[in-house]
Amino acid sequence: MQHRRLGKHGPEVAALGLGCMGMSEFYGSGDEAESIATIHRALDLGVTMLDTADMYGVGKNEELVGKAIAGRRGAVFLATKFGVVRDADDRSRRGISGKPAYVKQACDASLRRLGVDHIDLYYQHRVDPETPIEETVGAMAELVSAGKVRYLGLSEASAATISRAVRVHPIAALQQEWSLWSRDLEENGQLAAAREHGVAIVAYSPLGRGFLTGKFRRPGDFEPDDFRRHNPRFQGENFEKNLQLVDRVEELAREKGCTPSQLALAWVLAQGDDVVPIPGTKHVGYLEQNLAALDVRLTAEELRRLNDVFPPNVAAGDRYPDMSGVNR
Repeated sequence: MQHRRLGKHGPEVAALGLGCMGMSEFYGSGDEAESIATIHRALDLGVTMLDTADMYGVGKNEELVGKAIAGRRGAVFLATKFGVVRDADDRSRRGISGKPAYVKQACDASLRRLGVDHIDLYYQHRVDPETPIEETVGAMAELVSAGKVRYLGLSEASAATISRAVRVHPIAALQQEWSLWSRDLEENGQLAAAREHGVAIVAYSPLGRGFLTGKFRRPGDFEPDDFRRHNPRFQGENFEKNLQLVDRVEELAREKGCTPSQLALAWVLAQGDDVVPIPGTKHVGYLEQNLAALDVRLTAEELRRLNDVFPPNVAAGDRYPDMSGVNR
């Protein structure tokens, strides 16, 4: 297994992590036994970073991950997040909080659900516009001092927020959507700010929420409760336009002798040694296929061709139905 350093002063982790969100919510139905088997297989193959959040399944995903890592805690670099506040009785309702008291309350709740005594990487999931980032990161730093958290991270934070946060406490990672069809951070200053301050990029949805795998050819391929049915990039004309991009990925993958997903992951991995993609899956077979991307080496010419097909902003539609909560 290849490894990469998580931030200028952070630990080494496996070059590919595992996103666990879809095991509990958002991407259709799940199977707990298969999900746990997938986590176990990931650890067996040398994956170290497991990524979850308190809002995934309204706590259920953390409980699932906690069950899966019981007895194997030493092999895991455990990342979770706080900040998106949800109502268990109405999952469509949500708010954002970075208030210091809430930060500490959320951490204790995550520790209980995960069944661990510390979190390796604790992210603010979304920046709270009502609470200065200095106050939020200050509370997170107190968790480090208390031994409850080892490293701090931000998710979907703007360049200005990153620069303010690192003045309070070192930030190990910025979790940001980054893939062939989501390259916002390259142009809006986030990537530059992260690299200026020695902050690693943990790339979520590196397969374009599964679209770049070529598995989905029509909106009806998604289960009724799959949130992608309501995502702008998966609707109407946007879907058809984006499908043309997927066709190009498949064409280039055939030339390379790999799968579309492996090609897409190889591109993200090639963006720098400070990038750790965390493709999500709930199936052992897809996990193994994703990890094989570590053996795909892209030449300068292949990277140029991919960049020509997928310049920034090429995807049709916004990343989320409501973009107001990102890149604050």
